[in-house]
Order: sequence, then C-alpha cells, then structure tokens
Amino acid sequence: MGTREKPLDGIKIAIDPGHIGGEWAKIEERWFVVGNGTPVIEGEMTLKVAQLLKPKLENLGASVSLVRDQLEPITAKRPESLADLAKSAIGQDDSPAAIQRTAERLFYRTAEIQDRANLVNETLKPDIVLCLHFNAEGWGNPNQPKLVDAHHFHLLLNGGYTDEEIALIDQRFEMLQRLLQRIHEEEVLIGSTVADTFGRITGLPPYTYQFTNNFRAIDGQPYLWARNLLANRLYQCPVVFMEPYVMNSTIDYHRIQAGDYEGLREVNGKMQPSIFREYANALAEGLMNYYSKGHRLKVESGIENF
Repeated sequence: MGTREKPLDGIKIAIDPGHIGGEWAKIEERWFVVGNGTPVIEGEMTLKVAQLLKPKLENLGASVSLVRDQLEPITAKRPESLADLAKSAIGQDDSPAAIQRTAERLFYRTAEIQDRANLVNETLKPDIVLCLHFNAEGWGNPNQPKLVDAHHFHLLLNGGYTDEEIALIDQRFEMLQRLLQRIHEEEVLIGSTVADTFGRITGLPPYTYQFTNNFRAIDGQPYLWARNLLANRLYQCPVVFMEPYVMNSTIDYHRIQAGDYEGLREVNGKMQPSIFREYANALAEGLMNYYSKGHRLKVESGIENF
C-alpha cells in the first residue's frame, strides 16, 4: 500500500515510448523537417519523455522499466524478412514497391508491437503500461510539411471494436480476456484521473474525432476515447495510451524546436517549460493523484483466473 510520500509504492510500471525513431523514423512516417530546423522525430521525442518520467515515478515509489530504451526496435524481424508474408498479404503480382511498403508496415506496425507485448506480458509483467505518443495532424510532404493551428490532447482506452474485428477469433478472445480480468474497469478509472490532471496542467483542449466508426467517446470525460489498437489490446494489464500535443502545430512545433531545458524559457513569445518536462510532470502528477486516493484494483492475470 502506498504512503503519502510514496503513493506509487508497490506499483510496477512499464513505460512504452511509442515508435522507434533513429534510422527507422522515415520508414515509420513519424518524422518531418521544416526548412533548416531540427527534424521532428516522434520516436526520439517519446524516448526523451520516458527518460524524464522514469525517475519521477521512482521517486514516488514505483518500480519502473522501459519497454524500449534506445532508438532501435525490440523485434529481431526486419522488413526484408517479412517480404514473403507481404507478398501473400497483397498478392504476388503487386509491384516491388508495394510489397516493400507492406513489409515495412508489417515490421513496425505488427511485428514490433507484438514483440513489445511479449516483453511486457512475459518478462516485465507490470501493473500498468504507459504508452507515450505525440499526436499530429496530416502534414503532407515531410520535407515541406504543413503546420496547422490545431492544439489538443486525448487519451485512448481499448474498445470501440467494429463488427468485423469482433468476428476475428483472436481479437474477440483478447477483448473478453480484458473484460473478464477487469482491465477495462481500471483503465477508465485511471484514464479519467490522468486525463483531467494532464488537461489542467497543460491547458490542452480535448480532441474530438470527426469520424467515429472505429472510435467511441467515453461519457462524461471529453479527453477519453475508446479505440481498438494492437498495443492497448495485447498488453495484459491496464494501458494509458497518451496522445497529447500536435507535432506540426504552429504552437507545439516551436516548443519542440526549443528542445529540453530546465525551468521556464521564452518560446514563441511566451514563458514556457520544456514540452518534454511538461509532458513527464503532468503524467506523473496524474498517476500520483490516482494512486494517492487509494485506488488499488487488482487485475487478475492469466487465462487460468477466468
């Protein structure tokens, strides 16, 4: 049981910095550069936040591990090793470029997430996973990206299954497993506290999905949305899937360019903290607020507990 000084005492947390970055950033399509500016690479930004967040959570009593601690994939698979699978998925007669692109997506969208899930479920075995991401609007050409005025935050829970997804045996099993283990119940509770705290500290308005076929709003919580993602479905524990800021926003872009720093600095005409430290501080405070209330819903693990 946590204490006032250490409200996260006894909690095992895995931080999953989204994407990969480094030499893989262009394959992932999570990078862009404006003129002579510093390239914006989501996989590197999420790792920076994770490295700032880890000691904060440890100071609050948590046992913390990073799912990824470098700019390299967890999976040993590579696009070239997935070429045959790509051919079978889209057809032998497709162009080499189409097969290559499909193999790349199988690498970073499927194999990488599956191997992260294996690491989380079989080795780390945390009480909760924090999936760190930065959001973005469509930017077009990454070498001549479009900056937008959008500025928002939302947090994703597993849910929003379509009829087609429920018809798939593996996805139906994983959905039922999460429901029977009460994982969804805790995700809603912790997600609500984290979202409220994060929104208050950052001042970010809630994001609203315009097309809700694969998304479901959570009643009474404008920051929370349910979406069936591979990561928040495969991890066998509650997942807090963060999507704050807009990387190609006219507001957030300048803060990203300013890099990491202590204290406040004038950025784009306003005194502001580092966007990376604001992210880490707000998320840590949200978790502290949740666990300091004595929330300790025990999620049962393993099919044998059904």
